[in-house]
Amino acid sequence: MKQKFPLILKAIAGIIMLQTLFFKFTANEASVDLFTKVAGEHEALMRIGTGVIELIATILLFIPKKTWLGAFITVGVMFGAGFSHITKIGIVHNNDGGSLFIMAIITLISGGILLWINKKDIPFLNL
Repeated sequence: MKQKFPLILKAIAGIIMLQTLFFKFTANEASVDLFTKVAGEHEALMRIGTGVIELIATILLFIPKKTWLGAFITVGVMFGAGFSHITKIGIVHNNDGGSLFIMAIITLISGGILLWINKKDIPFLNL
């Protein structure tokens, strides 16, 4: 189980981030509305940029010596998502019952644990 736990965390974070890409990259109405609340007239840039960053983070999560970097990016992006929900979007968006916020928090926690587990691989920490 100890060896499978990081893989489970990677899968959770990866699946959550990847499943939202379709909505970001196809300019789904709900996604456009959400990013308009956060970025205003720069909605498209932020929506697509966030999608690209999440895609990169997901790929890095599954590269053994780069898992720490994928986790670091995941934590940063999901912290931003959670903060945006709390300050601008609202916990509940488009009557989703808070599911987007909950998924962001689950991904944030998964990324944080992965970052901790892989801290020995962070080159500038010299652990």
